[in-house]
Amino acid sequence: MLGAAAPVLRPQRRERLAPAALEERRRRVAPLAAVAPPVEAGEEPLLRGIFEISKRSCDVVLSARRLRWSPILPESPTGDSSTGLQAQEEIIEMKDVFSVKLKRRRFVGQTKGGTLLGITIFKCLNKEENKLTDCAIHLNNLSEDHCHSWFRQLKEILNGFQNRPKFLKVFINPSSHKKEATHVYYEQVAPLFKLADIKTDVTVTEYEGHALLVLKECELQAFDGVVCVGGDGSVSEVAHGLLLKAQIDAGKDTDYIPMPVRAPVPLGVIPAGTTNILAHTLYGIKHAVTAALHIIMGHIQPVDVCTFSTTRKLLRFGFSAMFGFGARTLALAEKHRWMPSSQRKDFAFIKTLADLKPEECELSFLPQQIPQEDSHENGKITLLYLGSKDQWHKIQGHFLNVSIMAIPCLCSMAPRGLAPNTRLNNGSMALIVVRNTSRTEFIKHLKRYTSVKNQFNFPFVETYTVQEVKVQPRLKSGLDAKENTYLHVASAEGNYPWNIDGDLMKEASEVHVRVHPQLIDLYGVSTDDLESSQATCNCI
Repeated sequence: MLGAAAPVLRPQRRERLAPAALEERRRRVAPLAAVAPPVEAGEEPLLRGIFEISKRSCDVVLSARRLRWSPILPESPTGDSSTGLQAQEEIIEMKDVFSVKLKRRRFVGQTKGGTLLGITIFKCLNKEENKLTDCAIHLNNLSEDHCHSWFRQLKEILNGFQNRPKFLKVFINPSSHKKEATHVYYEQVAPLFKLADIKTDVTVTEYEGHALLVLKECELQAFDGVVCVGGDGSVSEVAHGLLLKAQIDAGKDTDYIPMPVRAPVPLGVIPAGTTNILAHTLYGIKHAVTAALHIIMGHIQPVDVCTFSTTRKLLRFGFSAMFGFGARTLALAEKHRWMPSSQRKDFAFIKTLADLKPEECELSFLPQQIPQEDSHENGKITLLYLGSKDQWHKIQGHFLNVSIMAIPCLCSMAPRGLAPNTRLNNGSMALIVVRNTSRTEFIKHLKRYTSVKNQFNFPFVETYTVQEVKVQPRLKSGLDAKENTYLHVASAEGNYPWNIDGDLMKEASEVHVRVHPQLIDLYGVSTDDLESSQATCNCI
């Protein structure tokens, strides 16, 4: 009886499962039991399948948040699990994926059809020093139904991410820097936009003010964002045009705008100019691919904007401005446009420094209402006026430079920023006043921007955190005007230059600057994430 009761059929059943059924069972059961980790709560698998990745068969699991895979390991013939082989799981966060394509083999000249090989996933990879790049992961499988099912699900997930643009209005300034903007866009940026299925409407500007004119007539609701390829002056014009168009569409009087409305779409900046302060502040680096990927991924930061006005009209929307040394330097550089850009900047800087002269003016400002801060934290010194809400303060005298900045303005000359104690969207401006002093002391102040030392720790430098500023220059005498003819600093009408975001403007009367919190969205990241960045631009 014992011999008759022996389980003689069990070996036969095991033989029936081999080899095809046993392999199928291994693929279905082994990954579930031994390879795949437990699924996190709220991350249920949407799809599961077999793909070849890096020449290895892998068990691939897709959820709304992640794509994960593990190599399928061969089962030990003896059933011994202590073979030392470990299934190394790899994970991609879906928020880092910006494109998915069906991978096909095609003959030369063939544009459609072809043998399906699998799926290619394109991921945004964050490298060191704030640089972004793209990389491709190939999921190989010859099954049409299998691949199309995965492709549809992946596309559905990507389409669910907010802020990612589908249609962009692009402005290219072909005259920026070394006339490289067109090349930068079509060689580095446009292929990435195409890969991400972003449609574009491109305008190559032909003269100063061209972008502003186009934006005034543009139907912005047709676009998900506006992109400018150029330097700080080009970006300033596009930002101004974008905000001006928003006021026009809102039915506001553009001569006087105390309460402007927000820009309807975000602005992207592709650095391709001589100076790229705004790009460095947003990305921590001058790198067109990094800028393009921030736009593609829909990384958006609300940013404060200033209005610059006279008593009669709005002059400009902008992010930062300099009056005095910074503006005189730009005025001289603009007069010598025939020079190569690097030589022009160096010449203007040295010449203006050699002829260093203060501007006599009166400054009135309304302090920002913020809590008292530790004035010596991390070696920073910040002088704050914390008066009553509507109490204006007034200072007057001879000033070598006056800076008014709503953003930190990162650059190589100031890795922590020209205004390190402000942020992109804290609702305030930094007012930095440099009173008249010797050339030697002024140079010491400028040099400190490049180091970790505090550039404001001088008796002739004052900093304030403000909401509004009024700058009223005193008209120069005829002798002073004659001395400054080469700079066009003072004309017969008494015009004084302003450097607004790298764009030269001349005004004679009082200029009133107001900050408007989070008036525009820019593609980029928070300044706090870039504090350790090492920028590489050269600005004056």
